[in-house]
Amino acid sequence: MPRPHCSAALVLAALPALSGCLAKTVIDVATAPVRVAGKAVDLATTSQSEADEKRGREIRKREERLGKLQRAHDRHMRDCENGDDDACDRAREEYSEMQDLMPGVPYEPR
Repeated sequence: MPRPHCSAALVLAALPALSGCLAKTVIDVATAPVRVAGKAVDLATTSQSEADEKRGREIRKREERLGKLQRAHDRHMRDCENGDDDACDRAREEYSEMQDLMPGVPYEPR
Protein backbone atom coordinates (compact mmCIF):
# COMPACT_ATOMS: atom_id res chain seq x y z
CA MET A 1 0.00 0.00 0.00
CA PRO A 2 1.54 3.38 -1.00
CA ARG A 3 2.05 6.02 1.62
CA PRO A 4 -0.56 8.87 1.50
CA HIS A 5 1.90 11.62 0.60
CA CYS A 6 3.32 9.51 -2.22
CA SER A 7 -0.10 8.91 -3.79
CA ALA A 8 -0.88 12.63 -3.64
CA ALA A 9 2.41 13.36 -5.36
CA LEU A 10 1.62 10.77 -8.05
CA VAL A 11 -1.82 12.31 -8.64
CA LEU A 12 -0.33 15.78 -8.96
CA ALA A 13 2.37 14.47 -11.33
CA ALA A 14 -0.32 12.85 -13.49
CA LEU A 15 -2.39 16.06 -13.78
CA PRO A 16 -1.06 17.07 -17.22
CA ALA A 17 -2.30 13.75 -18.64
CA LEU A 18 -5.82 14.16 -17.25
CA SER A 19 -8.61 15.95 -19.07
CA GLY A 20 -9.35 19.58 -18.12
CA CYS A 21 -12.44 18.98 -15.94
CA LEU A 22 -10.95 15.99 -14.18
CA ALA A 23 -7.68 17.84 -13.58
CA LYS A 24 -9.57 20.79 -12.08
CA THR A 25 -11.54 18.41 -9.84
CA VAL A 26 -8.36 16.73 -8.66
CA ILE A 27 -6.78 20.12 -7.92
CA ASP A 28 -9.91 21.29 -6.08
CA VAL A 29 -9.95 18.12 -3.99
CA ALA A 30 -6.22 18.35 -3.31
CA THR A 31 -6.35 22.01 -2.25
CA ALA A 32 -9.64 21.85 -0.31
CA PRO A 33 -8.04 21.02 3.06
CA VAL A 34 -5.66 23.97 2.69
CA ARG A 35 -8.53 26.34 1.82
CA VAL A 36 -10.65 25.07 4.71
CA ALA A 37 -7.76 25.41 7.16
CA GLY A 38 -7.02 28.93 5.87
CA LYS A 39 -10.66 29.93 6.26
CA ALA A 40 -10.69 28.57 9.82
CA VAL A 41 -7.60 30.61 10.68
CA ASP A 42 -9.19 33.73 9.17
CA LEU A 43 -12.34 33.21 11.24
CA ALA A 44 -10.38 32.50 14.42
CA THR A 45 -8.10 35.53 14.22
CA THR A 46 -8.98 39.19 14.57
CA SER A 47 -7.26 41.70 12.35
CA GLN A 48 -5.63 44.74 13.91
CA SER A 49 -8.24 47.05 12.38
CA GLU A 50 -11.08 44.91 13.78
CA ALA A 51 -9.44 44.99 17.22
CA ASP A 52 -9.05 48.79 16.95
CA GLU A 53 -12.70 49.20 15.97
CA LYS A 54 -13.82 47.03 18.88
CA ARG A 55 -11.66 49.03 21.31
CA GLY A 56 -13.07 52.28 19.93
CA ARG A 57 -16.65 51.06 20.43
CA GLU A 58 -15.87 50.02 24.00
CA ILE A 59 -14.28 53.40 24.78
CA ARG A 60 -17.28 55.27 23.31
CA LYS A 61 -19.67 53.17 25.42
CA ARG A 62 -17.68 53.98 28.57
CA GLU A 63 -17.60 57.68 27.64
CA GLU A 64 -21.38 57.68 27.09
CA ARG A 65 -21.96 55.91 30.41
CA LEU A 66 -19.62 58.34 32.16
CA GLY A 67 -21.53 61.32 30.70
CA LYS A 68 -24.88 59.93 31.84
CA LEU A 69 -23.51 59.25 35.30
CA GLN A 70 -22.05 62.77 35.52
CA ARG A 71 -25.39 64.39 34.61
CA ALA A 72 -27.30 62.18 37.07
CA HIS A 73 -24.68 62.84 39.77
CA ASP A 74 -24.97 66.60 39.28
CA ARG A 75 -28.77 66.40 39.51
CA HIS A 76 -28.65 64.22 42.62
CA MET A 77 -26.07 66.48 44.27
CA ARG A 78 -28.42 69.46 43.82
CA ASP A 79 -31.22 67.45 45.40
CA CYS A 80 -28.87 66.28 48.15
CA GLU A 81 -27.95 69.89 48.96
CA ASN A 82 -31.69 70.57 49.31
CA GLY A 83 -31.98 67.87 51.98
CA ASP A 84 -32.90 64.72 49.98
CA ASP A 85 -31.03 61.88 51.71
CA ASP A 86 -31.94 59.35 48.98
CA ALA A 87 -30.39 61.67 46.40
CA CYS A 88 -27.21 61.78 48.51
CA ASP A 89 -27.03 57.98 48.45
CA ARG A 90 -27.56 57.85 44.69
CA ALA A 91 -24.93 60.55 44.15
CA ARG A 92 -22.42 58.50 46.15
CA GLU A 93 -23.19 55.37 44.11
CA GLU A 94 -22.85 57.29 40.84
CA TYR A 95 -19.57 58.85 41.96
CA SER A 96 -18.22 55.39 42.83
CA GLU A 97 -19.20 54.02 39.42
CA MET A 98 -17.64 57.04 37.71
CA GLN A 99 -14.37 56.37 39.56
CA ASP A 100 -14.47 52.75 38.37
CA LEU A 101 -14.99 53.85 34.75
CA MET A 102 -12.36 56.61 34.65
CA PRO A 103 -9.29 54.37 34.11
CA GLY A 104 -10.93 52.87 31.00
CA VAL A 105 -11.51 56.24 29.33
CA PRO A 106 -8.43 57.71 27.64
CA TYR A 107 -7.31 61.19 28.62
CA GLU A 108 -7.65 63.77 25.86
CA PRO A 109 -5.76 67.04 26.30
CA ARG A 110 -7.75 70.16 25.56
